[in-house]
Amino acid sequence: MTIEERKHILLTIKNVRENICLTLIEYVYTQKSDVVQNMALFCIYAKPVKGCAYMQISKGRTYMMERLNEIVTKVDDFVWGPVMLILLVGTGIFLTIRTKFLPWRNLGYALKSTLSKEARTKSRGEGDVSPFSALTTALAATIGTGNIVGVATAMVSGGPGALVWMWISAAFGITSKFSECMLAIKYREVNAKGEMSGGPMYTMKKGLKNKTLGVILAWLFAFFAVVASFGIGNMTQGNSIASALHATFHVPVRVSGVIITILTLLIIVGGIKSISKVSSVVVPVMAIFYVICGLIVIFGNISNLPSGLSMIFKMAFSAKAVGGGLCGSIVASMMSAMRYGVARGVFSNEAGMGSAAITAAAATTDNPVRQGYINMTGTFWDTIVVCTITGLAIASSGVLGTTDAAGNMLTGSDVTIAAFETVLGSAGGWLVTIGITLFAFSTILGWEYHGEKAFEYLFGTHKYNMIYRISFSLVVYVGCTQTLSLVWNFSDIANALMAIPNLICMLLLSGEIAKDIEAFQKEIKK
Repeated sequence: MTIEERKHILLTIKNVRENICLTLIEYVYTQKSDVVQNMALFCIYAKPVKGCAYMQISKGRTYMMERLNEIVTKVDDFVWGPVMLILLVGTGIFLTIRTKFLPWRNLGYALKSTLSKEARTKSRGEGDVSPFSALTTALAATIGTGNIVGVATAMVSGGPGALVWMWISAAFGITSKFSECMLAIKYREVNAKGEMSGGPMYTMKKGLKNKTLGVILAWLFAFFAVVASFGIGNMTQGNSIASALHATFHVPVRVSGVIITILTLLIIVGGIKSISKVSSVVVPVMAIFYVICGLIVIFGNISNLPSGLSMIFKMAFSAKAVGGGLCGSIVASMMSAMRYGVARGVFSNEAGMGSAAITAAAATTDNPVRQGYINMTGTFWDTIVVCTITGLAIASSGVLGTTDAAGNMLTGSDVTIAAFETVLGSAGGWLVTIGITLFAFSTILGWEYHGEKAFEYLFGTHKYNMIYRISFSLVVYVGCTQTLSLVWNFSDIANALMAIPNLICMLLLSGEIAKDIEAFQKEIKK
């Protein structure tokens, strides 16, 4: 037998083996039984056919990741389903009634206090940063892509009426935000470094009468907060920045990743003081910039605004409404408007999640209620102001329900960009991209502090905080350059799960909240 004949025989055997292997794999994927699939996959991994091993492993891994992602997605849909949204909004409604609507009645006082010169100083009480800086740092974490992309998504999926339900959820979210921030300041501690450490985990540990329950809830909150900080507060935001810059300005994602990573590390290495300094400048500037651009778009389409507002309220409360004119072919019901509006409202302002309370604990103040009022305005600025600007710009522009060149309905940031382009032309797309970039980057900074303090609580010391800061910065690059839907869905679940202990805590301490806010009325009447 010649050498060439031997090569031919070996090649034939190899092809036969590969075909057998592929046939087996394809058969596995057609089976509905998980037991059959798992057993067959085990056999494939245990005795791989030479020449086909890499293909087996690669396809097997893909299959397993797809199955895992499906499971995580289903869990994500469940935890952020109706029960969770009812719990979040329901807690806000209960607290609003329990506090005799004082957060609503004193909203004017809160806004005045926020904009006062005193709020920018550290002359009253103890703390690490000024009351205004504590607010802007919290806003840095909440004013993000949800204000641009989230609003558009809600209006496409739930109709323009979703905007009304965002307002309703924000109204009761104001009380939730007040409650969690006030309690965080009341039960905060000073760590070994001399810095304030506070948040729902400290409230649960020190404030709840059942100490065992308090310790368990505190640990769960801190753990899920750390997980959420790397996902929702880090990778998703970095990916949004890199994608937006690449789509609009053709910046390579790796370049964006490197720049954002370096900037993040340079800022967060200094802790809350450096973060608050940047946030106190960036957050107001970016918010004012975006609001002005949005108002230009609204006034540019002012003739359409009355019909746009009419459609918003009509589709918010109609059993089944079909949009027309300014809303294109949008079909929605009151339930879908409620679902998407409440969900996006909660995602945007994070009222009831407990994250903002961590930052509030660093504020210089002589009374927890006073700072609670200042921090609760974050929900007002985030949803009532910024989200409303996005919603009205979309509603008055006539782009809702329209399609792109391929015939696909515009969604997400494309809707907002199209709305801004109706008045500002191509510059509208640039402005929205800049807005997404600034909003998302500020969210990274704000969430770093939230995660760091939760990390500090888990380990019981501040000594490992620098490790967290460096790790957090490096993960930013991963988020910019990789599409990790599994990680994002898992962190989204963590974001929901951190809210549950916080809501339980606020409900158990509702009497204390009502008592403290009532006592502070004397200070307001002076």
